[in-house]
Amino acid sequence: MKQTIGNMELQEQQGVAFLTFPALTALPFLTHAFSTRIGGVSEHEFKTMNLSFNRGDSDGNVLQNYHLFCNAVGFDFYKLVASAQDHHTEIRRVTSQHAGSGIWKPQDMRSVDGLLTNESGIVLVTYYADCVPLYFVDPVKRAIGLAHAGWRGTVLKMGACMTEAMQTEFGSNPADLIVAIGPSIGNCCYEVDVPVYEKVMALEQITPHECLHAVGADKYMLNLWEVNRRIIMAAGVPERQIMVGHVCTKCHCDLLYSHRAMGAQRGGMAAMMSLK
Repeated sequence: MKQTIGNMELQEQQGVAFLTFPALTALPFLTHAFSTRIGGVSEHEFKTMNLSFNRGDSDGNVLQNYHLFCNAVGFDFYKLVASAQDHHTEIRRVTSQHAGSGIWKPQDMRSVDGLLTNESGIVLVTYYADCVPLYFVDPVKRAIGLAHAGWRGTVLKMGACMTEAMQTEFGSNPADLIVAIGPSIGNCCYEVDVPVYEKVMALEQITPHECLHAVGADKYMLNLWEVNRRIIMAAGVPERQIMVGHVCTKCHCDLLYSHRAMGAQRGGMAAMMSLK
């Protein structure tokens, strides 16, 4: 099964559904995916492909879901490395010595919202339920990065931080990077208040008022996709090399977990990527 949602492809293998970017799928050295709610063993509010620990689902269910997801997409379960997200911009380079961290062995990181590597086989894992996943690929240096950007990470310029980290760690040229902005809450559904509005408006370099529109007294609709796209462009990545998935988690809450739609009693999704 394959169908288009927004600018992404919904695929199904072995009963497991996942989203991909056609332009990243075309890269022969890369495997990537964004999970959905479909194809796991979890029950009740976690139904069914919950990939988040510590939400109330059993660890056994979550681990089995990881096995199912990895087998369907083509990732090595034993080389997964998970982030330790807290809405900041800390980025960590990971290698085979970190394999299993946060999945099948204890988390050994604190405050890490971005992961990068140039080691084949290592699978980067970051978590979502409305926040923005940012996929970074350097086809020249053969390096990858995954970053988590909620509104806090977005206004802290996580996209620019990852671009800079890839320059520092691998000598990447921003002009070579390919970036994909994955499923998150869209500007159709993301209403924010004055404190968030003010933080976004402080990003003067990207003409932020074009990414917001008022919907009532002290309420605004925010386009996190566009804010991140502009931040990444300002960091030197060419516009033609930045893809936006245009898949809203709240609009597609039958397929994807959404905090805005479901509240705290829900599962979580993961963005994953590895070099073959």
